[in-house]
Amino acid sequence: MKLFVGLGNPGAQYAFNRHNVGFMAVDAIAAAHDFPSWRKRFSGLAAEGKLGRETVLLLKPGTYVNESGRSVGEAVRFFKLELADVLVFHDELDLAPGKVRVKTGGGTAGHNGLRSLTAHIGNDYVRVRIGIGHPGHKDLVQSWVLHDFVKADRVWLEPLLGAIARAAPSLAEGANEKFQSFVARAMQSEAEAEEQPEPALRQRQANPSAETKAPDTLSSRLRRWLSS
Repeated sequence: MKLFVGLGNPGAQYAFNRHNVGFMAVDAIAAAHDFPSWRKRFSGLAAEGKLGRETVLLLKPGTYVNESGRSVGEAVRFFKLELADVLVFHDELDLAPGKVRVKTGGGTAGHNGLRSLTAHIGNDYVRVRIGIGHPGHKDLVQSWVLHDFVKADRVWLEPLLGAIARAAPSLAEGANEKFQSFVARAMQSEAEAEEQPEPALRQRQANPSAETKAPDTLSSRLRRWLSS
């Protein structure tokens, strides 16, 4: 059993905040891999399914971000999980938008969700750090993370979530470098395609390749927002 945790704040008013990109990532995984409907469990919403040969529980804590550890701790204790089997998807100020890095343990870098997890379960869980960029000054951080992604962000956000979802089985199998490399290649292909001359870009949009096309990996609500 692996536990994939998305960090975010519950409630419709927070749904598309930068701070909620962890929720968006596990939503994309659930949609891409036909997980059953979310149900209330472990003080949050959970969905259990298969990624490759691994059984995975997706969890969105129903607490606010700074209390996420309470929900995650319940799940960890229930399944008697090792921390190496806990993977946490969260927003990362210190990475450029669209970049993803995976690491085990380390500091919390001021992230209140990570701080809560460390307090409740220990520090040696796996972090899937999803870059949202930095506003440039520490006084602007709270406003930055608690505001929605802007329309320009949607160019990279949808392909990124699609790539994360497609590569999620590698994470479940412990192949973290393979996951990270797949996401990087997918985003590079997307960037190169965007730089194509206009006729080539139109042709690509009409006949997207398997490498650059994002399958239906997003929840209907998220897809409507991205396309609005």
